Amino acid sequence: MTDTTANANAALTGNVLFYGQPEPLSLEAHANLGVEPVDKPYAFVGQTNMVPLTVTEFAPAALSYPVIFVGENKQPVAVMGLRAGENLFVNEDGDFRAEAYIPAYVRRYPFVFANDDTQKRLILCVDRAASFIKEGGSTPLFTDGQPSAYTQQAMEFCNNFEQERQRTEAFVKLLTDLDLFDVKEAVFTPRNPDGSAATPQKLAEYFAVSEDKLKALPAEKLAELRDNGALGQIYAHLVSLLGWDRLIALAFVRAAAQPTAANA
Repeated sequence: MTDTTANANAALTGNVLFYGQPEPLSLEAHANLGVEPVDKPYAFVGQTNMVPLTVTEFAPAALSYPVIFVGENKQPVAVMGLRAGENLFVNEDGDFRAEAYIPAYVRRYPFVFANDDTQKRLILCVDRAASFIKEGGSTPLFTDGQPSAYTQQAMEFCNNFEQERQRTEAFVKLLTDLDLFDVKEAVFTPRNPDGSAATPQKLAEYFAVSEDKLKALPAEKLAELRDNGALGQIYAHLVSLLGWDRLIALAFVRAAAQPTAANA
């Protein structure tokens, strides 16, 4: 069950990455709020090096980022930086690189669904701390006492996202049940001044689909994965792992630019 508005005192739980002050959206509390264009629109992503993905995003995300699985629940994420607090795809102006895919998790902000444990439902919340949510904003959240067209669109987007999130959980469970995951490492081997290989450095440890385990599946299981679309998503994930080299190159470019910026 989902609601566009809710009691402001509802007990909420849920993942709220990016959200500094999520509040259940209500006419009583937010009647005068609206959205106002601001500088640095994606600045809120700039301090995050991993962003959750849904399974249907694997293919477009793979063109920009390594797509890996992390944590006990094997949450799929797009890796956007090599260190915590670093995003190599969001610049100082708060914009994504022009060619980079922007995950739905980012695009739904400042709205998010949260669990109302008391009434066992999902309710729509808004991040009151979002820089572009302002009193008297030019695009209102409510008009004539009802959710505005903008809010209704946000509700639809969050509904679709929730469906994709559930589909992603089913996808991960399928891979887990087939025992396709392995722990892998991303490793960078720097060069010494003389050109020889220096000591390798581990960049990350994560879960990924094992190509060997995938090849060892019975033909009927492979056909099942092909027919339900999972095989294509698996291959998108595997291809995306070539993107670690891109991240390393972007990190070098940013590091080289920092002294120049400091002296400008």
